[in-house]
Amino acid sequence: MLILQNISYVHPNKDLLFVNLNLSLEHKDKIALIGNNGTGKSTLLKIIANELQPTQGQLRVESLPYYIPQIFGQYNHLTIAEALKIDHKLNAFYEILNGEVTEDNMNLLADDWRIEERCNEALSYWNLADLDLTTKLENLSGGQKTKVFLAGISIHQPELVLLDEPSNHLDVLGRKQLYEFIESTQCAMIAVSHDRKLLNLLNTMCELKKDGISVYGGNYDFYAEQKQIENNSLSLEISYKEKELRKAREKERETLERQQKLDARGKGKKEKAGVARIMMNTLRNNAENSSSKLKSVHAEKIGGITKNLHELRQSVPDNDKMKFGFDDSNLHKGKILFTCTGLNFSYGEQMLWANPLNLQISSGERILLKGLNGSGKSTLIQLIIGSLLPTTGSVFSAEIKSVYIDQDYSLIENHFTVYEQAQSFNSGKLEEHEVKIRLNRFLFSKDDWDKPCSALSGGERMRLTICCLNIYNLSPDVIILDEPTNNLDLQNIGILTSAINEYSGTLLVVTHDEQFIQEINIERIMEL
Repeated sequence: MLILQNISYVHPNKDLLFVNLNLSLEHKDKIALIGNNGTGKSTLLKIIANELQPTQGQLRVESLPYYIPQIFGQYNHLTIAEALKIDHKLNAFYEILNGEVTEDNMNLLADDWRIEERCNEALSYWNLADLDLTTKLENLSGGQKTKVFLAGISIHQPELVLLDEPSNHLDVLGRKQLYEFIESTQCAMIAVSHDRKLLNLLNTMCELKKDGISVYGGNYDFYAEQKQIENNSLSLEISYKEKELRKAREKERETLERQQKLDARGKGKKEKAGVARIMMNTLRNNAENSSSKLKSVHAEKIGGITKNLHELRQSVPDNDKMKFGFDDSNLHKGKILFTCTGLNFSYGEQMLWANPLNLQISSGERILLKGLNGSGKSTLIQLIIGSLLPTTGSVFSAEIKSVYIDQDYSLIENHFTVYEQAQSFNSGKLEEHEVKIRLNRFLFSKDDWDKPCSALSGGERMRLTICCLNIYNLSPDVIILDEPTNNLDLQNIGILTSAINEYSGTLLVVTHDEQFIQEINIERIMEL
């Protein structure tokens, strides 16, 4: 069904993303594409979906895959029908029903007389029956957008489905429905996800690295066990190489000391014997050459061991913990930061909440904002930070410093390089080398500094956001996180969890990641 042969991809800025990837997929196979953020998982899906062309290599696929991307902002100006690429077929269907039986309309419809019925069934399956196909995506929540594209699978009925973080933005019920769909569908599937429950529903893990794909037969739990065995073996190999390096350096020191003693003893005997000065100079030069050769032999051996050791250490999973690095908030615990009475907001004529909201947020609280997709969580955040004004009700907001990290990481400017983005937050006038030290701490090496932010993966954008806030170093009174784990791999979720737990100010989080909720010590739940 799908064959990748020696696929390589180089970014427009000439950075190599991956090289010589090989992969095959049979009918009804369900595989996961896993790997750290920035390894190119989303890029590879786009290549398979024919949205990007590989720099080299061959791709063979029997039929056009159905692709659900990770981010939907680029579709906001489109209607549901346009985003799902069924608008022309639907228009042809309606025109034929109205008597316009033209050749163009018949060709567009292609005998798909159930197109409208299938659309309604698909939307209904994903609990979107109340949406009209002419609704603009900009009016939908993140979870509703995801469900719209999931509904497109039943509408288009593809043989191969490509899913990029499909559980992002879905609430608990939506995720359960997604898991059931994955188990029951007969489609072949490639999924990129950090959702461990979803990964355990797939039968093969394909780990993407810069120089190839490693295939592990089995679900994520099996993969994790195998990786632990590999990491244990790697630790033993590193330990062995470290001992080998110490022994090589000791051998070098002992050999050189022995040679120096022999040379000194020989020199003393020659001087006592009255050997001519010109002959002594020759003997000294010979001794120096002999020592130099010994040093060269040992240096070559030590250099080889050191290189091997460096390569092994580079293979070790990075467990660095990144922190926001803020000082404690100056606000006393319990100070009222936000209150509202009879709060409501309308998109058009209909109010968002059937019952107006009465809320209070105090400093020092760690709050989970919970609710089903479409319940208005993101809208409430916009009202809290003052980006929206309420349609009804009264609002009080204290003068506070807040940081809002939204689902699209809007703090990141796509036209900047990674280094330029970091410098734009350098309010404390850190020296250039200090900014680069911070970037390194957040896993942006020298090779990443000139990379355009537009080329960063979701997880890299999140890490760069945290790095920028660390450089900015003005302690916020409130941090608001809207689905912060959506585009992070498992490694980066651990990093973010550590950073959040180090922060002592007020925290307001929207997330459906149950394990993440448990790990960040939520104290209060506000449910819409």
